[in-house]
Formats: sequence, C-alpha cells, structure tokens
Amino acid sequence: MQEQRTNDKAHLLMEIQRKFASGTWVYTKHAVDRAIERGIWSYEIEEAIKKGEIIEDYPSDKYGPSCLILGWEEKRPLHVQVSYPHPEEKIKVITLYEPGLEEWKEGFKEREE
Repeated sequence: MQEQRTNDKAHLLMEIQRKFASGTWVYTKHAVDRAIERGIWSYEIEEAIKKGEIIEDYPSDKYGPSCLILGWEEKRPLHVQVSYPHPEEKIKVITLYEPGLEEWKEGFKEREE
C-alpha cells in the first residue's frame, strides 16, 4: 500500500511539474498577497516546484484537492501549496511560504508535534 501511495505521489508531482514547465499555472489572490508580503518571486516558485517533492497531500481540502510541495531555491526552503492538475485547467498556487523550525522539523518535511 505504501508503494502505491509513493507511485501516486510521484505521478502527481510529475504532472504538476509538467504544468509548471509549460506555464499552465496561476496564482490565487491569496498566493499573490503572500508572495508580495514574504518577498517570494515567481522564478523561486518555479524552481521550488521543479526540484520539489510532495510532503503533504490534501485530497479532501475544502477548496478542492491539493498538496504541499517542499522545494528549494538555492539554499532557501519553500513550501508551495498547489491544486491537483486537471487536464482542462491551470494549476493554482494556493499559498506559499518559507517554513521555519518553530513549526517544522529539521529538513522541513514533517511538522513539529
């Protein structure tokens, strides 16, 4: 069962990366506000997605299925929550931030308890 989830995540990430590489993505208003507030640029988001991994999955999120990706822009960790890819729709960047050790364990893949 764990192997199936890993394969599903790998496929999901590949589809997200493909959409980003083709420019088939948009920001939500919330993500635009957070990017400005936090000084995160589009190229950093694209790089984080390109080199990223899915660390949390939200298939039943109230706004629609989404996942949290941890990626790195040089030495800066970024968390980017995006909607699941859909053939006829653009990926939506829902929110983004630089994770901190007050909420996340070393490596920024697991939440502190």
